[in-house]
Amino acid sequence: MRWIPVLVSSFCSVALLGAGAASVTAQAAPPKSPVPPIPQGPAHLVLPPVPKPLLPDSFAGWVASDAPKRVTDAALADPANVAALNEYDFTDGSLAAYKRSDETLSLRALRFHDASGAYGAYTLYRQSGWPRETIGSGATSNGNRVLFWLGNTMIDANFSHIGPMSGSELRELAGQLPVPEGTAALAPPILADLPKTSLDGQTTHYAVGPAGYAGAGGVLPPDLVGFDRGAEAVTAAYSLRSGPATLTIIDYPTPQMGAAQESKIRDYINSGAQAQPAWPKPLVDSDKASIEVRRSGPLVAIVSGDAIPEESHKLLATVHFESNLISIPQPTESEVAKTGQLLLGIVTLIIIGCSAAILLGVFLGGGRALYRIARGKPASSVYEAEFTSLHLQD
Repeated sequence: MRWIPVLVSSFCSVALLGAGAASVTAQAAPPKSPVPPIPQGPAHLVLPPVPKPLLPDSFAGWVASDAPKRVTDAALADPANVAALNEYDFTDGSLAAYKRSDETLSLRALRFHDASGAYGAYTLYRQSGWPRETIGSGATSNGNRVLFWLGNTMIDANFSHIGPMSGSELRELAGQLPVPEGTAALAPPILADLPKTSLDGQTTHYAVGPAGYAGAGGVLPPDLVGFDRGAEAVTAAYSLRSGPATLTIIDYPTPQMGAAQESKIRDYINSGAQAQPAWPKPLVDSDKASIEVRRSGPLVAIVSGDAIPEESHKLLATVHFESNLISIPQPTESEVAKTGQLLLGIVTLIIIGCSAAILLGVFLGGGRALYRIARGKPASSVYEAEFTSLHLQD
């Protein structure tokens, strides 16, 4: 057995020599450079969709001097009304200058998240008394300036010289504007709460924030309206027999919020000259006896102006909130009725089982009786003495 230690020693020497060679090889081998990543081709790039331009390069003979400029900052669209445009949820706009012969036309297109924003901006820029035009969903003009809105877009056009065909030219432009679908194309629902009798439709102003409300000449201090609670307001002028009246409707998310805000507004109006902050000019110019506040559900209405109190009260009384409730079908069966139906089902199952057992017994018993009769035996074997015989013999 002396050869075993020699063999083990030789094996260890070979192993050590192999490990040393491997170490030398590893040290001598140059380090491998990392594999560069495979560049992704254009097919793997996901680009955001390019929005459709609001203003065209040309229309109705008007040709843009330069490509229409797209803006996404409200400060670039209108520096004087940045806060109000953001309240109306401004998304982007387009500015362009057009020329035709020796005439010029500047267009400012403002796009909002939905039609409510476009309508609100339209009422912000439109001044009371401007005549109505028939362009888009609503339009007005003042000298060489024309405003109109369509869908979620509002257009502010300024002509160097307005002519008899200017309206048709803007209608052609309106036909090229992108129009949203679904609820984004609907006007503010609060407009339906305005009474239609004696309403001057060119005086409505819609606001969803303090800047838009103050810019449109709101009756109340903006902080008192409660826009921070999700309120929206509409103001309109009415031509009553005894004088003009202004109706303000504020819509709150819940009737409870409306009741709380109504109390604050009523206390503010009752404070009169001691009110803090001081009354705005529309309240100061109103007949104090004609100012009245009323609530209907989440709606808080305020009437002001120079009409007599009786007519102001009648106008205010026509503001009524109607909720559209959808009835959810409720189960008509009570727990007692369900228990009764369960017991009835159990009894029915028992009766069916018993009937099946009886029929099965009659079928099997009757079959056996017929079989015995066929063999010449009595139908029943009750009285038949049967025994086994072995037939044993001696």
